[in-house]
Amino acid sequence: MESGNRLNAARPIAGGYMYPELMIIPMREELVRAGIEETRTAEDVDAALAQPGTTLLVVNSICGCAAGKMRPGVRLALGNTVNQPDRKITVFAGQDREATEKARGYFEGHPPTSPAVAILRDGKLVYLMQRFVIEQATAQQIAGELVRAFDEFCAKAPA
Repeated sequence: MESGNRLNAARPIAGGYMYPELMIIPMREELVRAGIEETRTAEDVDAALAQPGTTLLVVNSICGCAAGKMRPGVRLALGNTVNQPDRKITVFAGQDREATEKARGYFEGHPPTSPAVAILRDGKLVYLMQRFVIEQATAQQIAGELVRAFDEFCAKAPA
């Protein structure tokens, strides 16, 4: 096995990946198929959040509450609202460490959790759903709360 093959081997946490990349591809793709762009470097995160307007930022995770609640809830919400964020990005906790740390840096005053779902306006946090909320909700409840947040923070002013 080649040490540079990301699909077959996990690197130690200090070196980057917590899990074999092959194992998390479906977890990444679930959000990408929903129209959410992966940001895998700190520079990608900064570039996305430097743009004006609203950004949905999803801190993805391998955990069960991400799989059974957060990712399905985000997908349901995006499919059931007219008030879409201007941009939708994701980082993967435990995999894209620098990107995740950079993203969490925008959540001033809040402890890091994964999974998490945030809305930022002009690079400033306006909404954050943390793990403790996700763990206690169903995918449908998460979707309903996110649709409410999209309506509040992402609605376009009438022309």
